[in-house]
Amino acid sequence: MVALLAGACTGTGANAGSGSGTGGGEVGRSSLAWDECGDGFECAKLPVPLDHAKPDGEKIEISVIRLPASGDRIGSILLNPGGPGASGVQYARGARTAVSKAVRDRFDVVGFDPRGVGGSAPVRCLSSSELDTYVGLDSSPDSPGEVTMLEEGSRRFASGCQARSGRLLPHVGTADAARDMDLLRAAVGDSRLTYLGKSYGTQLGAVYADLFPGRVRALVLDGAVDPSLSPLELNTAQARGFEVALDAFLGDCLAATDCPFRGSVGSARTEIAALLRRADTAPLTNRTGDGRTVTEAWTTLGLITPLYDRHAWPVLRQALGQALKGDGTTLLRLADLLIDREANGEYTNQTESNLAVNCVDAPYPRDTAAYAAAARASAAEAPLFGAYVMWSSLPCAYWPAKGGPRAKIDAPGAPPIMVVGTERDPATPYQWSEALASQLSSGVLVGFDGDGHTAYLTGSACVDRLVDDYLIDLTVPRDGTRCPKIS
Repeated sequence: MVALLAGACTGTGANAGSGSGTGGGEVGRSSLAWDECGDGFECAKLPVPLDHAKPDGEKIEISVIRLPASGDRIGSILLNPGGPGASGVQYARGARTAVSKAVRDRFDVVGFDPRGVGGSAPVRCLSSSELDTYVGLDSSPDSPGEVTMLEEGSRRFASGCQARSGRLLPHVGTADAARDMDLLRAAVGDSRLTYLGKSYGTQLGAVYADLFPGRVRALVLDGAVDPSLSPLELNTAQARGFEVALDAFLGDCLAATDCPFRGSVGSARTEIAALLRRADTAPLTNRTGDGRTVTEAWTTLGLITPLYDRHAWPVLRQALGQALKGDGTTLLRLADLLIDREANGEYTNQTESNLAVNCVDAPYPRDTAAYAAAARASAAEAPLFGAYVMWSSLPCAYWPAKGGPRAKIDAPGAPPIMVVGTERDPATPYQWSEALASQLSSGVLVGFDGDGHTAYLTGSACVDRLVDDYLIDLTVPRDGTRCPKIS
């Protein structure tokens, strides 16, 4: 669960490359100074310009880690787990489960913290106790007073970022991170990029391909983000995705002996809606001893977290059974996983960097009324999660670094790019993968009839084989290939 939060097949492929897998690119020597950093890994720092428009100006350092290939080496594969804000270094530490043995044999597995994240000039905004307060704010306000509290909390978040990380904020967008990734590609000695990006990592990979189409070898974009949508459109679609995933969970739950619900999916949704309303007025019990109040916001986060991974559904059954009796402890602990709140109460900077990247990647409305109207519309489509997801973007209304317009992404001239979508993905709806594959001039879509967030190495032998064959041998699957549900 922690690793994921940081998927017999139809269709035939056309071979687009030789068995060597180099794609014509010559592999050179790394220019980074690698030091051993435990468990077979090596670590390094890559200096990059703070402002890519001023390449000789101030530098920041990107934190990098690699697990050297164990066999006949093709080159390096760069990883990004998503977020934005998730640590690629920590994700690569789990390389032995993040990519297959076949891939590890042929590639150095390279992870990096994108700028503003983790060990790479991290954005900081609030103390851990202030983050507890912010996360616990009512993000589905139903009174003017609750709206005011959310506005004040969002302003404090934005002003804290300006005070503590103001010089970084204009330079943490995805295009800047993609340019860093090209410098990293060159620094590890690869003439063309091999890359696995999940969730937001698909956006990073697509932007890279659009900026540097001639430097692409093979990109797997798993659990795609649709770059054509506005931020508020993305929020609504994601909220619908969580609703679809919840219905899938409830359908499975009702067949389990330990399910806390009886009857239909509809009646179970009604009970969950009532639970969230109760938590809004009478917070659930917290037995962790850390003093937090299990508000509606914490309850919602705890409900969302296990939807990312169907293997966590038994935990969600248990957590909901407890919550229906007034105990929110397990839901609170699940929420902590999603936002990277550690057992000692300290946060990584995932929450802060997530907003920092999102707020500069696209233009957000600057007035509260726009979020209120969008929340009402979103709630009509996604009653449990629509308002919550929409209001979570409110700090961007006060963000000190302005977001620019979204650029069209089509990567003309790039070799085939593999886009993988899971049909009941809660966080990146399947329609987004369809959209990205169609927008990329060389996009190839692979669908998986599955549950949970992303598909590669989540249980589908079909997906795993297609991805590995593409990464290693450049064998491109047929566009529209569909991998069946795991029995």
